[in-house]
Amino acid sequence: MPDKEIRTHIAELRVEDADGKPKITGYPAVFDSLSQNLGGFREKIRRGAFKETIEIDDVRALFNHDPNYVLGRTKNGSLTLQETDRGLKFEVEPPEAQWANDLMASIRRKDVDQGSFAFFVESPDDEHWEKDENGLVRELRRVRLHDVSVVTYPAYLETSISARTLEQKQKELDGDGAKPSTLDLRLKELLLREKE
Repeated sequence: MPDKEIRTHIAELRVEDADGKPKITGYPAVFDSLSQNLGGFREKIRRGAFKETIEIDDVRALFNHDPNYVLGRTKNGSLTLQETDRGLKFEVEPPEAQWANDLMASIRRKDVDQGSFAFFVESPDDEHWEKDENGLVRELRRVRLHDVSVVTYPAYLETSISARTLEQKQKELDGDGAKPSTLDLRLKELLLREKE
């Protein structure tokens, strides 16, 4: 299975009270908007990238991508996901737990205001690479969601595309290399080398 990747977005998180039950809503991903530099490339998400995963996968909503803090789950209906014209929207009904109440208080005060999603790209056909005047751009065409999260800090640079993959894509787009039949998706190696 490919490595998990994580992206963060200012999600405009809100706590809404509906039918006496609080819900956290937000957008952990927006369509057709270029990300910041992710360590050698920028990225955008195509409309429809989440369509299949929303329909078939059992996705969790977490706090800070921590499986010990489950806010909700699609399987039991406490988490709903949908693609809108803007992007991936989530709505979660948190559990009746003190940590969830504390989190909602932090969201209301805007101490916590970012959403994130963890995902996998399973096939080279699920992404498209191109080059613009600022470098490599990766378009996500189809992803498999692992989780959506309310996050304290952004985790934009947690990716899994290797330096070799980036170099190969650069050569392909420059016309200097043959397209490989498979891709080794491991950017963590590149990012760890850059931090050393």
